[in-house]
Formats: sequence, structure tokens, C-alpha cells
Amino acid sequence: MTSKKNILVAPLNWGLGHATRCIPIINQLQEQGFNPIIASDGKALEILQKEFPNLKSIVLPSYNIQYPKKGKWLKWKLLFLTPQIIKATKSEYKIVQKLVKSENLSGIISDNRFGVRSDKVPSVFITHQLNVLSGATTFFTSKLHQNIINKFDECWIPDDEKLNYSGKLSQSNSIKKQKHIGVLSRFKKIDLPIIYDLLVLLSGVEPSRNQLEEKLLSELKTYKGSVLFVRGKVKNQQKKVVKNNITTYNFLLTDELQTAINQSKLVLARSGYSTIMDLATLGKKSFFIPTTGQNEQEYLATYLQNLKIAPFATQENFKVEMLEEVENYLGFKNSQNTTQIDFNLF
Repeated sequence: MTSKKNILVAPLNWGLGHATRCIPIINQLQEQGFNPIIASDGKALEILQKEFPNLKSIVLPSYNIQYPKKGKWLKWKLLFLTPQIIKATKSEYKIVQKLVKSENLSGIISDNRFGVRSDKVPSVFITHQLNVLSGATTFFTSKLHQNIINKFDECWIPDDEKLNYSGKLSQSNSIKKQKHIGVLSRFKKIDLPIIYDLLVLLSGVEPSRNQLEEKLLSELKTYKGSVLFVRGKVKNQQKKVVKNNITTYNFLLTDELQTAINQSKLVLARSGYSTIMDLATLGKKSFFIPTTGQNEQEYLATYLQNLKIAPFATQENFKVEMLEEVENYLGFKNSQNTTQIDFNLF
């Protein structure tokens, strides 16, 4: 009997999106007879450890990406953090070279972790951002990212070529071996009775996540419908609070969140790409508030609004009355996510 091939799966710790979109990849690896090993840091590692308590997990060096109090300074903050990101990348690269031998790895899947690769085993980079939007410096940041991606054996793009939810972000001829792997989500569409008029789904790095939470809780004081508020704060224990028409959880794991979204009429969330994939899979009506200063989220929110899929507002200008605009939009059509990833590279 042949032993299972060990595959390292390593998402970036930037919010929870990179980690959660690795969940269906890990599930498919297991279904196809591989043995996934999880590697990350911080909240990204914690959520995967909760989802897969029986899998081996490894702590990687943190990039220590911190969000400025004012989102408009994000680009300059990241520029300032570049030396420490490069240092973390070099450290994780050295660790991965040792893991290839000590864990007998047959392959590596990195979701936006630059140093998680090896010349000794097939290495895959997952991203929907072949182009990294950064205003006047977009050409430079895109070329830099493309050069990093081309160090990997393949680039997997989590999108459907025809649906093209990522717009111009994933359009580039500079990537040597790119492959669209379809709409990638950990969720499935289930026909359930609607319980909540509104689901608030928070995520992202601090202090941005907390700033939006405070803003929304203030605005929702006048909202008449039933609200499920998922704060996106992963803790050791789940906590539920019910106050008036708002039910709050600090976090929900996959099965619970899948049920909650299916039971909700409308979803209010950041326009992070992983969230968009989830809502597309479940065919939900949505309203987006992009993270201030994140060009990618601002672009995606504008792109989806222009397609008449979902409206958006800036965090500063959002008013609860704006949720009524959703009625003038098509919403996501259930894409029936049946993506089966080809792991023959390994």
C-alpha cells in the first residue's frame, strides 16, 4: 500500500479570506488521497486549525502586516513594511526547504506567501491578482508581483474565465503557467427558509475591521429587520449575544456560516475577493463596503456595481438606508460551484 503524498498548504495571514478559500482545496486534497499539511500564522492558522483539528499544522514567520488607522495611507504603510516582509519571506523560504525533507513533501500550494516554494517539489501560487492595483504605481507593483509568481511552477487563478468576477485583476499575459480553477468557495447552495433580513459579515485586519463594526452597529440601531452580525474575530470559544433584533457571533465555522448565509435575505460585507466567491456560489443579494485604501477591494466593488450585481458605499458615507438600493441590482446568480482541481502536478 502506497503512503499518501504530503502537500503543504500555506495561506497568507491577511484577514481570513486567504485561509478560508484554502478550505475547499484542503478538502479536495483529502478526497483525492493526499495528506495536506497546514502552514501559516496568526488568525489564518487558527481558523484552519479549528476547521481541520486532525491535520498537522506548522507556524510560519509572520509578515506582521498592520493596517493604518487611516486607510488612505495603506500603500505607504506597506512600502514602509517592505523590509520586514522581505525578511519574513526569506525566513519562511528557509523553513520550507527544511520541511520538504523533514515532512517528505510532494508538493506545495501557497496562497500569496512569496517564500513558500521549492525547486525540489512542484510549487503552486494561488492568486486572483496578476495585476496589483496601487494607483500611480500599478505598473511597478504588478510587474513585481508577476516576477514573484513566475518563480512558481504554476499560478492558479480562483475564477471562472467566462464569469470573470475578478475583472482586470486576473488579466495578464506575463504569467508563464496560469490556470483558472473556477469559482472557489468552501460553501454550497442549500435551500433553507429565510430567517435573517440582513447578515453582516465582517473580516479583515485591525483596526479597519473594528472601525467598520462600530460604524455598522451605530447605523443598525434604526434597522427594523432581523440581523445576524458575524464579527470575524476568531477566539478559543464561540460567543453569542442577542440584543433586540441583532444576534451577534464572534465567529462561525464553515458549516454554521454556510447555513447562516443561506438563511439570509441580504449580505453586507467587505468586497474582499474570497467573500465575493462565496456569495457568487450561494447566489446572494449583497451590499459591499470596500476597505478604505485597498485598491483591489475598491476596484471590485466598482466593477460589480457597474455589472449591476451589487451596490456599494464607502465606509465613511454608508447609511443604513442605502441597503434599499439592493432591490435595483441583479445580485449574484448561483454559480453551482462544482470545481474539481487537477492535482496531477503533484
